[in-house]
Amino acid sequence: MPDPSSNNLDEELNTAKQAQPENAGALTRAQLTPNAAAAPQGHDVPGHDHAPAGAPHDHAGHDHHPGELSLEDEEEGDHAGHDHDGHDHGPAGDNPYLVPGISFALLLTGIALDYYKIGFFSGYVRLAWYGLAFGLVGWKVVKAAVLSIPSGNIFNEFLLMSIATIGAFAIGEYPEGVAVMLFYTVGELFQDAAVNRAKRSIKALLEIQATEVTVVRNGQSMVLDPKAVQVGDVMEVKSGEKVALDGTLNTTAANFNTAALTGESAPQTKQPGEAVLAGMINLESLVQVTVTAAFKDTKLSKILAMVQDAVGRKAKTQQFITKFAKIYTPIVVGLAVLLIVVPYFVVSDYVFRDWLYRALVFLVISCPCALVISIPLGYFGGIGAASKAGILFKGSNFLDVLREIDTVVMDKTGTLTQGVFAVQQVQPAAGTTPEQLLRLVGALETKSTHPIAKAVVTHVGAAAAGVPVDNVEEIAGHGLRGKVDGRDVLAGNTKLLARFSVAYPPEVDQLVDSIVVAAVDGKYAGYLTVADAPKEDAARAVQELRADGISKVVMLSGDKDSIVQRVAQELGITEAHGGLLPEDKAKYVQQYLSEGRKLAFVGDGVNDAPVVALADVGIAMGGLGSDATIETADVVIQTDHPSKIATARRIARATHNVVWQNIWLAFIVKGIVLALGAGGVATMWEAVFADVGVALLAILNAVRIQRMDFTSKP
Repeated sequence: MPDPSSNNLDEELNTAKQAQPENAGALTRAQLTPNAAAAPQGHDVPGHDHAPAGAPHDHAGHDHHPGELSLEDEEEGDHAGHDHDGHDHGPAGDNPYLVPGISFALLLTGIALDYYKIGFFSGYVRLAWYGLAFGLVGWKVVKAAVLSIPSGNIFNEFLLMSIATIGAFAIGEYPEGVAVMLFYTVGELFQDAAVNRAKRSIKALLEIQATEVTVVRNGQSMVLDPKAVQVGDVMEVKSGEKVALDGTLNTTAANFNTAALTGESAPQTKQPGEAVLAGMINLESLVQVTVTAAFKDTKLSKILAMVQDAVGRKAKTQQFITKFAKIYTPIVVGLAVLLIVVPYFVVSDYVFRDWLYRALVFLVISCPCALVISIPLGYFGGIGAASKAGILFKGSNFLDVLREIDTVVMDKTGTLTQGVFAVQQVQPAAGTTPEQLLRLVGALETKSTHPIAKAVVTHVGAAAAGVPVDNVEEIAGHGLRGKVDGRDVLAGNTKLLARFSVAYPPEVDQLVDSIVVAAVDGKYAGYLTVADAPKEDAARAVQELRADGISKVVMLSGDKDSIVQRVAQELGITEAHGGLLPEDKAKYVQQYLSEGRKLAFVGDGVNDAPVVALADVGIAMGGLGSDATIETADVVIQTDHPSKIATARRIARATHNVVWQNIWLAFIVKGIVLALGAGGVATMWEAVFADVGVALLAILNAVRIQRMDFTSKP
């Protein structure tokens, strides 16, 4: 079993697979890395049941296995029983190309000695020469073929390459046997490099966790491991340091670089009392942060756990290719045998050596490497490209599902709107200035904890500071009454003014937004509207979704229907429903699904969990603000920008195109060369191209995803 003290996930996974291939499907993240082991392996959210590790969870046709990395599912680095992550090709140390380079030099020298017919280079000397060149690059492949037999994984590329190359030696085709194994090994090295390149953007997440933290206890500073820090401790974060744990800012306002978490280059300013998250970088002088979450409960730890789990959830295309390869490989081995046996009965001038050579070429060509490595790599590239854009997919299967949707249903508050009340309009009565109205109302509202009162106080700011407020009375369901700067002030809803017989214009009752109506010394003084403003890119998000082929965009909200309709009109959404409970939202979604629609639901909290569970793909906004978003959704948009939904669709579509380009490339080239090999036209050299060459072309195509620009085009 892997060493639980190791932080190298890839190395431990590879070691465990090689040592116990029969148990690889049961390896969990907890057995691989302590950081991931600390992350939650399962969770229960109302309306969205996630099974514990090892128990499947059906989500609209998708299998979740939280916390479990299965060998069969983890094809990103493993095909036909062969691991590509950190693949060891020999005792070359840090230079994996050294041993293949020596083998290549021996091969070229041997070919030259053959060409010039040097006398000593014959018989056992020639066999030993080429045997050494072959052994340097081929012994691990042959060993893997033998070791895979007890686990039942017989028909894999190791067996194909071993039979073909050893067979070539048996009939005296030494150079071709060495060449096939050499180019196969070099191809594996290139595949390793491509896989590592595709992982780079995701692995960057693993590097943003701080390894130590300065904590102040009893007036003394001490450096601790983040796992040893307790909730309530005070951290000190110097300029340029990473925040190790989630917490709240104690000191004055400070700027933080959040690019590692959100992909956004612009720094965020945090005010005292606001949340500061693990992975952020302090850009200014020393700050103090009170820890609010243990190491295993930080948003960053949960994101890392989610990214690691994503590798194990496969798309339908990957599942098809895996099943196809398991059926296809034994078939081609059988055909190769028939290619040797059948001609004996139907060909008059049958020569065993010639037909054996054709069968060996056939086996080399038939190796399914190009399919089984390049296709998962394509999906992995899509996940990596999405993570760069601040979009986290919980599995490659959701790339396929998101591409297929035709309906997007969205919550309003926190998804399309900012989720924060703010003063939108100040309308004083005749004889009162906006400044006077704000000063009096703002001062009175400082005595209330209501969200609308807080919005007014925030808007007024310093203008209300120092204004004397006395005899404040809070009237439930109505508002506030008090003495402000020696004047009688009322601030609340229209029922408050009616209660104290204060006349106000009738048009005030027609306002859609929440309002704060004010009266001063018994006379109507004006009103303020308070509303949750749409996000800057909300309207653009709706436009991009429609332009991207989404036929139906719907907004469902628990807010007042009049407010919902106004926001919908402002954003260009033609269908919107307000005043809904969570079960009402679920009914609408169920209705759309019953119409045969492929549906994505976009929400921002645990109240949306029942609908997320119903949808074909659930998308969470505010991945850094709510535990529920990471725990329930299939896709998490960390930047809170609804326009990223269309970006995720573009990434999903590009990934799908690349994957199918690779499939057709492999099938067409291999089909042509298989026919030529069976007819005796293709040699081992063409076979090498059909196997390793096509695999490399497919991998280069898959790597393109990392270089694509998925930003919206005007």
